[in-house]
Amino acid sequence: MSIVTWIVLGLVSGFIASKIVNRTGAGALLDIVFGVVGAVVGGFLFNLVGSIGVTGFNIWSVFVSVIGAVVFLSLYHAVAGRRLA
Repeated sequence: MSIVTWIVLGLVSGFIASKIVNRTGAGALLDIVFGVVGAVVGGFLFNLVGSIGVTGFNIWSVFVSVIGAVVFLSLYHAVAGRRLA
């Protein structure tokens, strides 16, 4: 995947994950970061259970990265003890 694809995937999945966890978006830059980190975390988690991780810009990859971003944001809130946004 190209860097532009990672940024677009990160923006879409980070925004969705921020809406799920925070009930609001975290801003474009943080949504991109959360989405890209979520794609890496989600890909790792899905590979651990024997499934396919991020494969490109498609529905499955958005699903994987949203799950990863939700896990990442939930762990962040548990450790930091506060909410973003």
